[in-house]
Amino acid sequence: MNIFELYLNRIKSIIVELSKKNQLIVPETLHKINTEIPPPEFDCDISTNVSMVLSKLNKTSPIQLAEKLASEIKNRDNQIESIYIVKPGFINIKFKPSFWSNFIKEINNNSKNFGINDEEKKNNYLVEFVSANPTGPLHVGHCRGAILGDVISNVLVFNKHKVTKEYYVNDYGNQIINFTKSVYFRIREVKFNEKFPQDNSDLYPGDYLVDFAKNIVSENSDLHFENYDEIRDKLTVLSIEQSLLLIKKNLKSLGVNHDKFVSEKSIVSNNEVESVIKFLEKNKFVYKGKIKAPAGEDDKNWVEREQLLFKSTDFGDDKDRALQKSDGTWTYFASDVAYHKNKIDRKFDYLINILGADHAGYTKRISSSVEAISGKKNRLICKISQLVKLIKDNKPFKMSKRKGDYITVDDLINEVGKDATRFIMLNRSSDVELDFDFDAVKEKSKDNPLYYVQYCYARISSVFRQINKNLDTQIELNDFSFEYSNDEIKILKKIAEWPKCIHASCLKLEPHRIPVYLYELASEFHSYWNLGKQNSNKRFINKENNITLDKVIFLKVISSVIKSGMKILGVNTPEKM
Repeated sequence: MNIFELYLNRIKSIIVELSKKNQLIVPETLHKINTEIPPPEFDCDISTNVSMVLSKLNKTSPIQLAEKLASEIKNRDNQIESIYIVKPGFINIKFKPSFWSNFIKEINNNSKNFGINDEEKKNNYLVEFVSANPTGPLHVGHCRGAILGDVISNVLVFNKHKVTKEYYVNDYGNQIINFTKSVYFRIREVKFNEKFPQDNSDLYPGDYLVDFAKNIVSENSDLHFENYDEIRDKLTVLSIEQSLLLIKKNLKSLGVNHDKFVSEKSIVSNNEVESVIKFLEKNKFVYKGKIKAPAGEDDKNWVEREQLLFKSTDFGDDKDRALQKSDGTWTYFASDVAYHKNKIDRKFDYLINILGADHAGYTKRISSSVEAISGKKNRLICKISQLVKLIKDNKPFKMSKRKGDYITVDDLINEVGKDATRFIMLNRSSDVELDFDFDAVKEKSKDNPLYYVQYCYARISSVFRQINKNLDTQIELNDFSFEYSNDEIKILKKIAEWPKCIHASCLKLEPHRIPVYLYELASEFHSYWNLGKQNSNKRFINKENNITLDKVIFLKVISSVIKSGMKILGVNTPEKM
């Protein structure tokens, strides 16, 4: 039950009816009309801007129109206690206590579907995320993007959309050549006790390659490692396999599973790059030309060469982009365009890419290519996962770097656990930098949002244990008449915001709204719990060690929203803490 959608539809019905009676002029579309959560200083439950949207068209002031509409709204709804108008023309609505009694009954009887927007068109999404080079373990920078992509997928699935989670394996190009050579030198180190060439800057220095080398040697006794050129192709395959095994292990420890892994090498070997170039040529989106030096590059050292260029400026990019290098080989962008053509051909409604902060400048060119190929604007949505700063003892935190010159996902999980990692990584919008404070994450206080939300669920679980009831068992309600006080209604109003939170999280692909909402709900609950210390009427368990049905349902509904939200986040709800 989305009370905001419910009353928005009622208000729209009223103004359409008045229009048919020639008492009101309405625009062709009503999309600017909304029902919102009013600011806390106003004693009301919902607020609408309808009079301000219609005032100009009806040549009357928003206040005068609001007075007319407020009367119409109240006369048609016996659940409204009062309506009043606030400048410049908001109509504020306050419900009777009986409204909230009916509200909690509906939520209890349909708790599994509470928050889902059944009227919304359901789409088929492809969410590509992580897609780190398969050259070693995932680091903290990958971690935030992995969780962001996973939870965007989860919230879309919760709202009944179809989602495929995909990882693009960049297993083609110079970085793979250098990676394979690095593994080879580690094999020589392991097998023949040769020293690894530390002075070669093209090689990967991480000690994790020693593990890769040992695994390859032990599992491939038929291979001889005297001549690199003879085993290069086979070793490349084996090295990438080792890296992907480690990456998948890292992802699993984060609670992330992809549905599909797509190889860049397969895109190239299947001639999909040539195919998409022909498509772009046929549609006159490419030409032979020269491009100026990239921003920050010394113009004196830059040599302009004729290259095959994509007309990305036709789609709002700041310059056209190279598809082919001067030596005739394809650029990374060309294979990426081919990959996105591959995505489009699989008939997804929307493509979502989760990109790291270092790829922020890449979004316009790849979005331009998708628009050129598909003929549709905004079919590709790019979300940027900004940097994470690790802090401990109020200063930058440095951990063991055995894995290379970065802090790995495994390091982070071992330090604070999966739940804290996922929750805190999502606790701020992905487009701003995040401070991950290890000390705060381990605190058992209000300052630790994960603890505060989990503690809310654990407290509710403790009440149900005391009355020998299962928190997961459905409680059937038929005839009843609950009378909730303002203290309970305050929490019910917060629960009423849950569908709005889900809708915004899906529409804007902003899953950080969910942990923020859960923390606010938990805060309201803990405040109510503390009222029981001074007021026995606010205690859930009375002196006779009993609990009234209204309080059972009250707790049940709160717990179901908490559990639903935490499931979307991929975080546990422990019954004891």
